[in-house]
Amino acid sequence: MFNKHDNDIAVLVSLNQAAAMTSMSRGMLNRYRATGRFPAAVDLGDRRVAFVKSEVLDWIQKKIEARITAQVRKDRWA
Repeated sequence: MFNKHDNDIAVLVSLNQAAAMTSMSRGMLNRYRATGRFPAAVDLGDRRVAFVKSEVLDWIQKKIEARITAQVRKDRWA
């Protein structure tokens, strides 16, 4: 199930850590979660959630790639 070469796949990060990783506030991250624009949380019980670190890192990478794609499109029309 897990790739032994990817140590982050089974690592969970807290809401605060995910917010810090993305440079978003907790409130903004929760709004993104509510609209399905951020990876789903893992329910740990008693009002505690965490996120799969590799999913958060993938989300960040996709945001970076989208920025590059948008810049290329902009440059083509300039």
